[in-house]
Amino acid sequence: MSKEFIVTHYYHSGFSVSHEDTLLIFDYWRGEEGELTADLQISKEELLTYRQVFVFISHEHVDHMDPIVFTWRDLGHVQYIVSSDMPVGTRGKRMAPGDELQLSGCLSVKAFDSTDLGVSFLADFDGVRFFHAGDLNFWHWRDESTKQEVEEAEEEYRKALERIRGETVDVAFFPVDPRQGSMFEAGADSFILSIKPRLLIPMHYFHRADVAMEYARTACNRSTEVLAMPEYGDILKISVDETGFMNLSFPTREEVSRVAPDPVEEAISDSLSEDNPFNDSDLPLSQLAFTPEEKPENPPEEEASQTPDL
Repeated sequence: MSKEFIVTHYYHSGFSVSHEDTLLIFDYWRGEEGELTADLQISKEELLTYRQVFVFISHEHVDHMDPIVFTWRDLGHVQYIVSSDMPVGTRGKRMAPGDELQLSGCLSVKAFDSTDLGVSFLADFDGVRFFHAGDLNFWHWRDESTKQEVEEAEEEYRKALERIRGETVDVAFFPVDPRQGSMFEAGADSFILSIKPRLLIPMHYFHRADVAMEYARTACNRSTEVLAMPEYGDILKISVDETGFMNLSFPTREEVSRVAPDPVEEAISDSLSEDNPFNDSDLPLSQLAFTPEEKPENPPEEEASQTPDL
């Protein structure tokens, strides 16, 4: 049986990955001038369709940390994983390079170096490994830097990649930033050659979707597929079979839309679990769906006498 993962690109370096009832959100940002329109933004209603939500923030730069993510805290099921150099007062599990966390039965994460602020993340999500680079890149700025500055940036980047080498990466979200001028793609090229991710998705290209698409067209090789998600709100479905083969498809938003679970239906479902002591009861399931404190004092007669359709 294959596993399905839904990848959504919001804007800039913001992505989410969902699988069953768990959602991961990386470096979410709506843009400086509302580039990510309201219909494409993450809503609290959407978050409530998941049992677990993990929000990753690689560093404090405004294009990687939208303050709106902290308004989701009051939902009660949202956890935050942030770089250890985030400002004091930022809530969340802090990670420095080299740290590892087991976040749930299906999710563990490792933090690696960045060549700017913060960290990069490698999340093992039910056996499929997603790498979000944050601001890890070969920031050479070759057209405006001295030769020594370029060499120092290259050495720093080489050391960062060396610490990741040997890790399996199935899907990587990685910067391809044309602001660097000539050889702007050098960091992504080196990452592909050194780490060999199975799939690389360009990010951080500052409105230049054409750059991402051209890079995807030219950078593929035998070990790595490169796929651009150029439009805000683009969706990719990754199906992974028992052999590890990945099949990629592009569903519509309607095809992957979710509905928040009904609390009563969930309680009824829980009442049918194998170890539930009331499994053999002849009481209507609608009665079993409430605790004594929650049960209505005077339920309507017709509702109390009927068993809901299952």
